[in-house]
Amino acid sequence: MIICIRLISTAGVFFMDGTIAPLPDIKCLADKYNALVFVDECHATGFFGRTGRETEEYFNMIGTIDIINSILGKALGGAAGEYTTGSKALIDLLQQRSRPYLFSDTLPPFVKFSKSSIDLIENNSSLPGPVAENANYFFELKCKILILGDNHPIFPVMLGDARLASRFADEMLKRGIYVIDFSYPVVRKDRARIRVQISAAHSKIDFQQCIQDFAEVERQLEVIK
Repeated sequence: MIICIRLISTAGVFFMDGTIAPLPDIKCLADKYNALVFVDECHATGFFGRTGRETEEYFNMIGTIDIINSILGKALGGAAGEYTTGSKALIDLLQQRSRPYLFSDTLPPFVKFSKSSIDLIENNSSLPGPVAENANYFFELKCKILILGDNHPIFPVMLGDARLASRFADEMLKRGIYVIDFSYPVVRKDRARIRVQISAAHSKIDFQQCIQDFAEVERQLEVIK
């Protein structure tokens, strides 16, 4: 007997644009067509949502998503590897069928450190607060060029031209600020950008200096006529 399963797959936060998936709408669509929802939370785990519980928490939808996948990097300490969460039935199935469980290799020691990071986040609900505060502060300081993104610490600075984006990133690095340029084929040909990522370790002085340097590079490269 063939069993067909409908699955809607999305990122919780789209890492190139800093935009947030409309999870309530996606869930309504899934309910309408009796589909499962899979959310990749790589750019939300540990720091997005009031206590760091990702896009589900941001939309007050804890426990409503069928499958959540994320990585042990970023807020969890930078270790390699991923994890998947879901119902007991799903986890039982994955333990029987997913490739990592088909062999007898043990988990590497660094997984223990990632587990400690998860414990730290669960026991300290205030940890994501400084990240959100810093993201809001940076957005309020934004310069004249187009900065996109939702209420998230990833901000794409839109420049359009690939060569301009590369030169912009190089000039920022000369000033001690590391931002990465992205162009085609990673993004559309007319959507080249540099990406700014905010952390809890940044200070207001850091942001003020960053915006000042942005303005200087804008003038130098004649981004703003």
